[in-house]
Amino acid sequence: MEDRKIRVAITHGDTNGIGYELIFKTFAESEMLELCTPIIYGSPKVAAYHRNVLGIQANFSIINKAEEAHDERINLLTVFDRDVKVDIGKPNEESGTCAVKALERAIEDQKKGLVDAIVCAPVSENFFKYKGMALKEQSELLEKELGNGAKALRMIIGKKIRLAFATTDIPLKDVSTAITKQLIEEKATALYDTLKRDFRITNPRIAVLALNPSIDKENNENTEETIIIKPAIEKLESEGKQAFGPYTAEEFFGEAQYTAFDGVLAMYKDQGIIPYRTIEQENGLKLSAAMPVIMTQPDMGPEFRKAGKGEVDEQPMRNAIYMAIDIVRNRSSYDEPLKNPLKKLYHEKRDESEKVRFSIPKKQSKENDEE
Repeated sequence: MEDRKIRVAITHGDTNGIGYELIFKTFAESEMLELCTPIIYGSPKVAAYHRNVLGIQANFSIINKAEEAHDERINLLTVFDRDVKVDIGKPNEESGTCAVKALERAIEDQKKGLVDAIVCAPVSENFFKYKGMALKEQSELLEKELGNGAKALRMIIGKKIRLAFATTDIPLKDVSTAITKQLIEEKATALYDTLKRDFRITNPRIAVLALNPSIDKENNENTEETIIIKPAIEKLESEGKQAFGPYTAEEFFGEAQYTAFDGVLAMYKDQGIIPYRTIEQENGLKLSAAMPVIMTQPDMGPEFRKAGKGEVDEQPMRNAIYMAIDIVRNRSSYDEPLKNPLKKLYHEKRDESEKVRFSIPKKQSKENDEE
């Protein structure tokens, strides 16, 4: 990593929501500017409006491109400078479009290497509807903008649980069809790699949840657990990954079995998110994992009912920034040895089986040498 502070792109989210309040409150703590150089992707006019409504003393330096950012300052990058009607607490087409433009610009700059990570302020469920996109989450826009076919592993992270999802945002009736052995292998591998690289856990332990609420041990030959999930876990184990399960969600969370694992793979969103929020309650964050671009966001919505009232707790936003910074550092330290590997003194054996290790290659005959 270059010898400079980590640059974090922070999108302003829905302009009628709580994004600017979260940002201003987060960076009211001077220590935040010691950890990173923030670049707010938004509008100076909208930012000033929210600052006045909230009565917050927040100073920011207006810039037009990321290269102009200065350390020890809140840099506000002008994504658009036109007049925008701010109707606090009421999402509309304009506020949704402003959110999309900010995230698109941040992703573009991250692809160019101008920023190290992206942290997104909350958006409404209709975030993409206003631009006619068939997308539901900010992670999906990241996938679209990268354009390389990569799919983010959706994760939600708290103090006690790191939770990933095999499927997201599909009707419950379609989950059983979507769950395949290949999908579980791919998602569990992505979770394993994320825990190693982004969290620097040397040998992660992963729990895989069952699809069905109960597992009939007497008659389970034709269940998804037997046909799909167990074979996937066995394949992961054969690759040297510590994967365990399948566990029924009720017992796994109810008996606090999650404390024995570094990560959990749920089959669908509600299966994991409901017990997660019961256990963690607040201050969690979302991570778009297994992507070249680091992107986090607080686990909260735009809170339109609280917008403009100064009542929002900024800790989830601060945690999302902390996580982004940690991942930048962890990836750098993880990747560095791979960039400059030590020269090998011996040829690497591709087959470490008993047969290869104890076989001795035949020496060529003298006649063959002379030929």
